[in-house]
Amino acid sequence: MWSVDSGEPARASAGDAARLPRVPASGRTSAGVRGIARVPASGRAAARVRGVAAGIALLALLAAMTSCAGGGEPGAIAAPPVAPASGPAPAPASGAASGTPAAVRVPDTLDFTATTLDGAPFSGAGLTGRPVVLWFWAPWCATCASQAWTVAEVAPAYRDRVPVVGVAGLGEQRAMRDFVTEFELAGVPQLDDRAGKVWRRFEVVEQSTFVIIDRDGRVVHRGFLDGEALTARLAALAG
Repeated sequence: MWSVDSGEPARASAGDAARLPRVPASGRTSAGVRGIARVPASGRAAARVRGVAAGIALLALLAAMTSCAGGGEPGAIAAPPVAPASGPAPAPASGAASGTPAAVRVPDTLDFTATTLDGAPFSGAGLTGRPVVLWFWAPWCATCASQAWTVAEVAPAYRDRVPVVGVAGLGEQRAMRDFVTEFELAGVPQLDDRAGKVWRRFEVVEQSTFVIIDRDGRVVHRGFLDGEALTARLAALAG
């Protein structure tokens, strides 16, 4: 209210308040309620359905990503990686247990190569691990001829256990081959040592000489052996 005389707002008195029209409480409540927009119950239910659907879609996407990363079936959860066992790795088996033969050291006495009378390469390393008898002979030697029959007879029987190898020298290749044919020595390996390389290696200076090497590569005999002594030596080495 404004005062007409002074132009200033007039102060309300208790009497003025009594003269103001009263608005019923129900009217005020209705007016206030009408000022608020109501959301229908069906709208709220639809909003909840949309929220649930969005949550399900998100879970399906996460499950698909997990399946792709783990390489399993769709929807499967990849198992956590298993940590490797601690401690030293087991040593590989050696020798016969692994199926691979263990390396064998070739003794110095057998570390040589030569050529047979047939022209084939020969390696002394192939004799490693067995007793060996080397027979040094010459084609013109009468003593060698007398021993040749015994060698031809007994050597093949011990081929796998105690190899006997002839080392021909001090002669011509043709004469050496004729000697082998005449005394039927084809069953015994014969080396062509016309140059004397193997003879010098084993310090042989005359024929007929037998050099016996044990299974450890040690020379245990160098010298002459008659037929009976040679047979006895072969039997003892093979036993």
